[in-house]
Amino acid sequence: MLVRMDLDWSPMQVPLRIAILSDTHAYLDSNVAALIKHCAGVVHAGDIGADSVLEKIRKYAMPLAMVRGNNDIASKWPSTGAAALASLADVAQVLLPGGMLAITHGHRSKPVKQRHALLRAQFPAARAIVYGHSHRLCCDLGESPWVLNPGAAGRARTFGGPSALVLSIDAQLQWSVSEHRFARSP
Repeated sequence: MLVRMDLDWSPMQVPLRIAILSDTHAYLDSNVAALIKHCAGVVHAGDIGADSVLEKIRKYAMPLAMVRGNNDIASKWPSTGAAALASLADVAQVLLPGGMLAITHGHRSKPVKQRHALLRAQFPAARAIVYGHSHRLCCDLGESPWVLNPGAAGRARTFGGPSALVLSIDAQLQWSVSEHRFARSP
């Protein structure tokens, strides 16, 4: 059974920036954390790994939308994070100024070669779809809805360094996405 969380961030003032990350696996890269400080909200597409990651994000006192990844299970989380783990939905939909952002971890969308098409079919009303799982940074803006993968914002399998995306929404409700890749922290 899939559990869905619906959030309404549409009253947020534009212009605004939303940080998009995934696959922290219990570690939030310090460069990604610094990027978050300059955003109005955060989206995490799963494989969070520990409530300590959520605490670091929440210290900026901004809206946070997050979903469960395939590694977000009790045996892989510290026992202190049981409540946070239990609160994770499988899918989230966030209403933003100018459209809806769908969030899923993406591990259930198989075969992999058809993942973007499957996600588009699953969320046809979205303006953009965020997923994680592959740890590979990808912005597929060629079709609607957009399909975005921020890569890995932690230490595990970053494929060139930790990464994140920033969704910017301007006063005319136009959306744009910027990619951010950082050198690996020591």
